[in-house]
Parts: sequence; structure tokens; C-alpha cells
Amino acid sequence: MSDARDERILIWGAGAIGGTVGAFLRRDGMDITFVDVVPDHVAAIRSPGLRISGPVAEFTVSAPAILPAEVQGSWDRIFLCVKAHHTEDACRALAPHLSPDGYVLSLQNGLCERVIAGIVGPARTIGAFVNFGADYIEPGRILLGNRAAVVVGELDGQETPRLRALLGTLRRFEPDAIITDDIHAYLWGKLGYGAMLFAQALGQAGIADAFARPEMESAFRRLGQEAVSVALAEGVTPRGFNGFDPDAFRPGAPPEAARASIAAMERFNRGSAKTHSGIWRDLAVRRRRTEVNMQVVPVIEAGAAHGIPCPGLRKLAAMIHEIEDGRRPMTDDNLLELIP
Repeated sequence: MSDARDERILIWGAGAIGGTVGAFLRRDGMDITFVDVVPDHVAAIRSPGLRISGPVAEFTVSAPAILPAEVQGSWDRIFLCVKAHHTEDACRALAPHLSPDGYVLSLQNGLCERVIAGIVGPARTIGAFVNFGADYIEPGRILLGNRAAVVVGELDGQETPRLRALLGTLRRFEPDAIITDDIHAYLWGKLGYGAMLFAQALGQAGIADAFARPEMESAFRRLGQEAVSVALAEGVTPRGFNGFDPDAFRPGAPPEAARASIAAMERFNRGSAKTHSGIWRDLAVRRRRTEVNMQVVPVIEAGAAHGIPCPGLRKLAAMIHEIEDGRRPMTDDNLLELIP
């Protein structure tokens, strides 16, 4: 790719993740085009612009923004930032616009890379793990609550020239972004941490307040143990980040280790202006389905294949589905049902 084309990126999905990353890159002078399915959001990005607010940064950028049906031409770099359960449809829509030697970067939660690779091919897929806190507030406005881990890696673990170039790009957003030779370890680590965020979303208290509930320690410990046990059975050794220590949730790890990790996750989230998970916002604010079928259910299914029952995760997924279907109110008492 030429230097000019390195500056040109298509951000497919301009919500909390895509909107935040794209806005920073646009502010830094890169040639960014946003794609989103919400017409009002697309119009706002064009004018008066996409506003990033919160303790990390305050700025507004205007940028080209279009609906999926309006995309034309080809792109060497497409950052896919849609909700996990929309990955397949979005990837099929963007595939005709991906150049033969280009790639799709998955800036998502869940194991979306396998879906993307099945459509555009593994050689045109790069994985990423992000943990910064951001919320889509309204068309044209995103809250960035904190800085956190940003990690990228080739699916085969190689450190390639394009990966190093990508790291340089992402450091224009997050200066501490890193490369990994095992992106799957971070993705599975996020599944363990993410299960606890799904638990928080059952109630009304924020993330830090949920972690601070002493009666919930055994529930969080079980969720973490089930996810980590399945990852290990899959041949993946999860890696930690921002307070989440996978080793503390390994089978046989002492309760004190999990307690320390839970306390560290509370401290980390206490410092963020984003108080509630995106899962909670999906249920309580935006009244839409969550990513449970792409984050929690795949762990359950993989566990079943290895003879690991995952009763905590099964209960959690069932409760989230009940809330999605309007059959269960969101109350803090819901979390108590996860206690073994």
C-alpha cells in the first residue's frame, strides 16, 4: 500500500467503538469515512460533526459519512465496529469493497474474527481487543469514559509489516496500544471479563458497584472460572488486562486470588466516566438485544463440546434472554440468582 492509502480508512459502524477510534484518527488528519445504519447519526457526523466528550477528550470532527447502501469503491483498510451479532451481515456488505490485498480489522467484542475470516478469508482478517469505555449517547455524540487496553494481532501470530503499520495508526488514538502474537488469548480473556459485565447488566447498579458487592464474589468467581476453564480446554491461555487476572479464575485457584482480581476490576471501573456496561445500555436505554449469543453462548457451546457444563453461564444467558424478551425486570436482586 502507498503512504496515501495508508491514511485512508473505512470505519464500518460509527457507534461507541468505531465512532471513538475514527474521530481520533480524523482529528489527527487521517482520511476517514464512516458507515452507519442510523441515518440521523450519519447526517450528524457530516454536519455539525461527531462530538467526543468526557474526561479523556473534548472535540468535534466533521467527516464523510454514508449509509451501507451508499458505499462505493474499494478500500485497503476497513475497521469493522458493529455489534457482534451483526458481524456476518456487515461483513458480507463490505466484502465487495475490500481490495484484494486489503484487510478487515475487527474492533468488536466476542470471537468475531472467525466469522470475518470465513467471509473475506483469514489472510484478510486482523484481530483486535479493546477495553476502553465509550457510550453512544445520541446521533453525533459519544462519551469516552476512560483509556484502557488496545491490542492487535494477526490471526496466525506473525508480526507483519501491515500489523506494525496498523499499530502506528492505532497509537494515534491510544498511545499505549500494543501488538500480540496471540490475539486469541486476549479475546478469550475478554469473554471471561465480559461474562461479569453481563451479570452487572441484570440490575441497575453500575459496574464498579456490582463488583463491590461482597455477596457476589462467589458468583463472579464461578463465571470467571467457567470461561477460563473452557478457554484452557480450547487450547487458549487467556491474558489479563485492567484488573482482570485470568490466573485468579483457573480451576483450583484460591478464593483470595479471585477476590483480589474482583477488587482490582472495581478500582479500574471506579475511575471511568462510563459507569454502566454497553450491555446494560442495550437493555435499559436502547431497548434492544445484546451480544449474549456472540459472547456468552459460544463459551457455553464450547464448554459442552469439552464436557464442561457451565451452569453459571447458562443461567446468566437465560436471564439476559428473559430481559430481552420483556419477561424479567432489571433489578439488582437478579444478580443474587447467580450465586452458586
